[in-house]
Amino acid sequence: MDNKVYVDIYAKFMKDGRLIPFTVIWENGTVYAIDYVKEIKRFAKNGKTRFVYTCVVEGKECHLHYEGDKWYMERKR
Repeated sequence: MDNKVYVDIYAKFMKDGRLIPFTVIWENGTVYAIDYVKEIKRFAKNGKTRFVYTCVVEGKECHLHYEGDKWYMERKR
């Protein structure tokens, strides 16, 4: 079973080229503000690039993935 949940994101392209997410809109329409981004990691495999953002949302750490042109998070099992 795929545990990816595609989400809408409000983000900002910074003048230094970074893409920083500020808000996540979950699949049920709930809006969550990202308190801050702790870390951004870049991965490349088979010609595809993926970024993993370690974020803090409502005081809890989570991972937000940006792959190609889509954002997703992993559903808790």
